[in-house]
Amino acid sequence: MSYLLYEGRPLTTKGRWFNGVVFFLYRLQAFLKLKAPIDRPIFILGTGRSGSTMLGITLGMHDDVGFLNEPKALWSYVYKGEDVIGSYQEKPGNYYLTADDASTSIKQKLSSIIGCYLKLTSRTRLVDKYPELIFRTSFVEKIFPDAKFLFLYRNGWDTCNSIQRWSERIGFDVAGDVHDWWGVNNRKWELLCDQVLSRDPVLSKSSEAIKKYTDHVHMAAVEWILTMKQGLVLQQDESVNMIPVRYESYVRDESYREDVLKFCELSEDADFSTYCRQELISPRASQPVDLPIEIKDEFMRLMGELGYE
Repeated sequence: MSYLLYEGRPLTTKGRWFNGVVFFLYRLQAFLKLKAPIDRPIFILGTGRSGSTMLGITLGMHDDVGFLNEPKALWSYVYKGEDVIGSYQEKPGNYYLTADDASTSIKQKLSSIIGCYLKLTSRTRLVDKYPELIFRTSFVEKIFPDAKFLFLYRNGWDTCNSIQRWSERIGFDVAGDVHDWWGVNNRKWELLCDQVLSRDPVLSKSSEAIKKYTDHVHMAAVEWILTMKQGLVLQQDESVNMIPVRYESYVRDESYREDVLKFCELSEDADFSTYCRQELISPRASQPVDLPIEIKDEFMRLMGELGYE
């Protein structure tokens, strides 16, 4: 039900014609009385290709949880200027959204649709995996004041190499347009540079050189640096109800997973525990690569701060 009716079909997938049905159902649910209360929703933040899907899937095995895997169609529906990829709208998106952007109308729409989702799936708790929300926590908190955030991080080399492999495997050309990790014709990359890189006190000094990157590993390293910095800032903000989740520890250590459940205020669950023991596999570390001089020192500094050699 999550995939069929709520998550939409992003840019690099087939069956995009079905998005019309998904958006129609969003509109319909604004009038339905079939709703459940939204209690302490959980949002997975970070950089894509860091294990966020597996984190969401495992949490989704909990009897209380309904898992939405990057429901960007839903967020695009309620806020027209948020789509940085270009999957659902041509209007350029905004990486940063604040509490001032969260109108009463947006809150009502999201509450209606997610309330219907929880009612139809007979779940009491929502897990929403949307990594880019790490730049929009105050926006989310204005809508859901009791929201909980999981800042997921992973070895930077693994994340960057995974992004490169994803683009090689999933990306394709459509009538001269390139659709890959970086959106339509590098739309996401350009927005990342213009809106996020430009604010960074270190990397912004080399912004002109960085904007010219074409190697996907180098581009991914920039995204990883900027996202990790944002997560570390939020980690120091006591007003944000968030914990860091190290992916390698999550897949290896059952007691670590139990701590994540406790933060989420989810009870111990046999299905969750059994699934994790059977399906989670320790990732094989990727080999480092040479990074451009503009970003190498900052990348390695963050690797050390996060506890990686």
